[in-house]
Amino acid sequence: MSNQTPCIVVACDGSEHSIQAAKMGEKLATALNQPLKLLAVFPGSKAERLVFTGVWPADIEQEQQDFGENAFKAAKEVINIDPDEEVVLRGHPVEEISDYLEEHPGAHMVLGRRGNSMARSLVMGSISEGVVRHAKGPVTVVSQ
Repeated sequence: MSNQTPCIVVACDGSEHSIQAAKMGEKLATALNQPLKLLAVFPGSKAERLVFTGVWPADIEQEQQDFGENAFKAAKEVINIDPDEEVVLRGHPVEEISDYLEEHPGAHMVLGRRGNSMARSLVMGSISEGVVRHAKGPVTVVSQ
């Protein structure tokens, strides 16, 4: 028997795209009678920039916490159920989300898509595309 815990996990960053993902996540959680969790990934590149500018590690931890709180607040303003859990990770979003799904079998990730042009996606990379390619679990990408 598998050790899977079914749940819906919404990737949050406070953007309009993640707000749309939160709305879809709520619908899925309600329809499937599964718990809803919120996940934010404080970008490692931002943490690195803070280190290079002389910010103390404790201040980076506060920045990370503030990032998560703001992302979760934006999501919770548009949903009508209380999330079972709020998780803040730090690093590259594609890697962190993919690792989270691998460590939590049964989790279904819902994330927004910015809709960048193909050229911009090639240069900057696409988080949603990267997660879809590397995730070891179901992923729903919400586009506006």
